[in-house]
Amino acid sequence: MNSKPQIQQFSKHLFWDVNRTKLDVEKHKSYIIKQVLEYGLLKDWRLIQNYYGIEQLAEVAKSFRELDKKALSFIAFLSKTPLKEFRCYTYQQSTPQHWNF
Repeated sequence: MNSKPQIQQFSKHLFWDVNRTKLDVEKHKSYIIKQVLEYGLLKDWRLIQNYYGIEQLAEVAKSFRELDKKALSFIAFLSKTPLKEFRCYTYQQSTPQHWNF
């Protein structure tokens, strides 16, 4: 782990729905990781990758119930983790989608 990133270093659009001043990178780790994986810019990705590391990012992502397909493929590829180990992959497969165009 490298130095602890400050919430102010992340893109403003990531945490539009919460009070940024109350976010803590350890306490709210899963929320921060999910937001960066789905909506973050490259600089946001580098911040979490340098702080948490790929292995910890993958472990947290495995527990997500939902995750964008591109974000899931991205973290699975980088961590060399099979897609079937991610909860969101098996959950999405068992839930039929309506009007999927």
